[in-house]
Amino acid sequence: MNMTLRALLGATALLTLAGLASAETTITVATVNNGDMIRMQGLMDDFYAKNPDIKVEWVTLEENVLRQKVTTDIATKGGQFDVLTIGTYEVPIWGKSGWLVSLNDLPEAWDKADLLPAIAGGLTVDGELYAAPFYGESSMVMYRKDLMEAAGLTMPDAPTWADIDKAAAAMTDKSKEQYGICLRGKAGWGENMAFLTAMSNSFGAKWFDMDWKPQFDQKPWADTLAFYLHLMNDYGPPGASNNGFNENLALTQQGHCGMWIDATVAASFVTGKDSTVADKMGFALAPDNGLGKRGNWLWAWSLAIPAGSAKVDAAKAFVAWATSKEYTELVASKEGWANVPPGTRTSLYANAEYQKVPFAKMTLDSINSADPTHPTVDPVPYVGVQFVAIPEFAGIATEVGQQFSAALAGTTTAADALAAAQELTTTEMTKAGYIK
Repeated sequence: MNMTLRALLGATALLTLAGLASAETTITVATVNNGDMIRMQGLMDDFYAKNPDIKVEWVTLEENVLRQKVTTDIATKGGQFDVLTIGTYEVPIWGKSGWLVSLNDLPEAWDKADLLPAIAGGLTVDGELYAAPFYGESSMVMYRKDLMEAAGLTMPDAPTWADIDKAAAAMTDKSKEQYGICLRGKAGWGENMAFLTAMSNSFGAKWFDMDWKPQFDQKPWADTLAFYLHLMNDYGPPGASNNGFNENLALTQQGHCGMWIDATVAASFVTGKDSTVADKMGFALAPDNGLGKRGNWLWAWSLAIPAGSAKVDAAKAFVAWATSKEYTELVASKEGWANVPPGTRTSLYANAEYQKVPFAKMTLDSINSADPTHPTVDPVPYVGVQFVAIPEFAGIATEVGQQFSAALAGTTTAADALAAAQELTTTEMTKAGYIK
């Protein structure tokens, strides 16, 4: 073979390799560092087998940081991410703003009609589905059956806050690092304020009246915060103002919490292989005060595609895979039915195998008991159970969360925290034009 022919063949081979390389699409997925999302990253071989021309780069962040980065990127059309992990709060606001790609054209086999109506409704704007739910959740009481039995108590399926108070007192033994209750204390609109807003609904509180005037100077909010501080100061772990979802999960798995009221999705982790009390956990609805509203929320961590992505087709292929019924079956085959992403599909709760999971029914009952269109005892001008679905809410609620976290840490009083919350919320809502 002469040198010229060899050079030509070599050049052709390089061009062919370059063509193959360019045919591969790399998408960047921004996600939250919780157990279900980490588990998905370990199952990517299945995705790559079905989509050999797509590669995925992960940006995995703590919840508050994820929200900041994703919000900044999409608002500035930065194009840093092709798939976003976002929640029920962002979807209607961003969808209405034209910031998200419609997912109405996902493959027919993906089966949009199978989504739980409560979850799909929160991700739909004017008939367009703007995010695919990876998992849906409400919140519920996760408690130690052995400690309740030792105290001579029985947890009702539908407890009141008085039941919780009594149980927390009975299960607390701080000399053994055994705390009657663990709750979110870390500041953030999606951390302590998710819990406290949902809790406040059951106390008859609300963020705003029908004229958008803040309500932190009213008795129901004072009652909510006082009771929360009582539970945490008397029966909670030390340093609770630094504890969010992940910190309380670790405490519960290590056997330090008699009760933990938090996301239903945590049930698979407190009963999983990393939990020292897996066989001792029971489940109940979030508490109420007899006013017709329970202190539970409604949320879905969902996958959405920003309108600024240049790789929409590849992003849709990933979203369809990660939120499919087949993905659920893949997790079940590897990890067992208790560990599949819950709360998104009707077919999952009709599955005989999944019905054997001890927390399956309570999760579905919790999701069905939350009503984002009527979240409070009194009428309000907003939708959203543990949030208010307006763009200004995230910033305001994070500031309010800092005040309430400071009250828990003991650096301010409950009265001063409420007064500061009232003042800052009034200022921001006036500036935004809600209050005339």
